[in-house]
Amino acid sequence: MKILISNDDGYLAPGIIALYEALKEVAEVEVVAPEQNNSAKSNALTLHSPLYVYQGENGFRYINGTPADCVHVALSGLLGYRPDLVVSGINNGANMGDDTIYSGTVGAAMEGFLFGIPAIAFSQVDRQWVELAAAARKARDLVLQLAQQQLVGNKPWLLNVNIPNLPYEAIGPVQCCRLGRRHAAEAVIQQLSPRGDTMYWIGAAGPAMDDGEGTDFHAVRQGQIALTPLKVDLTDHAGLDHWAQAAKLLPTGPDRPLA
Repeated sequence: MKILISNDDGYLAPGIIALYEALKEVAEVEVVAPEQNNSAKSNALTLHSPLYVYQGENGFRYINGTPADCVHVALSGLLGYRPDLVVSGINNGANMGDDTIYSGTVGAAMEGFLFGIPAIAFSQVDRQWVELAAAARKARDLVLQLAQQQLVGNKPWLLNVNIPNLPYEAIGPVQCCRLGRRHAAEAVIQQLSPRGDTMYWIGAAGPAMDDGEGTDFHAVRQGQIALTPLKVDLTDHAGLDHWAQAAKLLPTGPDRPLA
């Protein structure tokens, strides 16, 4: 089994080091990750400036770009082979609910999925890397279980996995669940720069709003591993008929005004 690992916290982050150490025992593993922290970069690709590949003292290759850049470059020429699995993480903090839209961790995994390769985004629920070794062991367990079910190296799928910050023996079973929802983010934080200009910092994520049974928020509160299968198709399939009727009433040219 050949695995490509990336992340959004940067190639020196404890999470990616722990994941590498856990997975190298069961697979051929290579790391291609961002040079610096690229949290909340989602699926962004760098199109208007060059990307450079370097190799760190720890043997990991890193790129001066986004998480999606790293996976894209790796799969489109850098590696020279097609891995069986793309794994992203372990992220420093949860990626649940609306977080997945912004997450660079998920973005890196999704880039692998877009290349037709199975992919997993791993995150720890709480920040500061508490019980990181346990999370890495659980990540390895999950990869091995999926491989034993012959799900690795075949048709692509995309999983978002959040692991509680608990000792290995205290972590509950894997719970397949849907994404929850958060309330709107906190207000932006305004500060004055040393030159007197107003600066704005994005506020903290909002608290959980839809966090009942069956959601990822609920699963991790029970000490379980929240596993959510994701898809890339953003089409509102349920609303297609409604919008088809609305489209018929829209003007089709300069001589047809709105009613």
